[in-house]
Amino acid sequence: MRKEERYARILAHFREQMPEVNTELEFGSVFQLLVAVVLSAQCTDKRVNQVTPELFLHYPDARSMAQAEPEDLLAYISSVSYPNAKADHLVKMARLLVERHDGEVPSDMNQLLDLPGVGRKTANVIQSVAFGKSTLAVDTHVYRVAHRLGLVTQRANTPYKVEMELTKYIPTEEIPRAHHWLLLHGRYVCTSRKPHCEKCELAVLCPKLIEGSKLA
Repeated sequence: MRKEERYARILAHFREQMPEVNTELEFGSVFQLLVAVVLSAQCTDKRVNQVTPELFLHYPDARSMAQAEPEDLLAYISSVSYPNAKADHLVKMARLLVERHDGEVPSDMNQLLDLPGVGRKTANVIQSVAFGKSTLAVDTHVYRVAHRLGLVTQRANTPYKVEMELTKYIPTEEIPRAHHWLLLHGRYVCTSRKPHCEKCELAVLCPKLIEGSKLA
């Protein structure tokens, strides 16, 4: 099957099954989305959604969080992964937002990447979800599903390379939704250890037996 046909069939499936998709993180502002995405690194959205309501009650914006110390935030985020490092990043991030951007989250990629705790994946999420830009964040789910479905080659052995290959074939206007399609498929169907192939409607297209498919 040609690469273009594979993309067309897989995207058509997702388009029909999940016409409206968005992040499962809960937030009330762009700043709160940024905080939630930082907290979600190597942690589940479910866990993040359990801790952010109380956190945002006390620190709803960059200015209030900039006045805090990392140990203040630890009281609310201790159950997420790497809480000490994330608390430190969040406080420094909030202070930098106040200092450089009047407390607002910038939409520019380079300015986002300058923020403590913000990498390319996080910056892509913010650009896509908050500002409607055609960016595609590659997390572990997207990386895994892209390989398993044969959407990327074995040479795409880093998140950045996967991002570049995916965005080459996905129509620009569908890139934001495609991130969520692949992520949710990986989260609930094409799971890491025991993929639910028996209920996957894309099983007929899945190159399970080819070398490098990463279907473990």
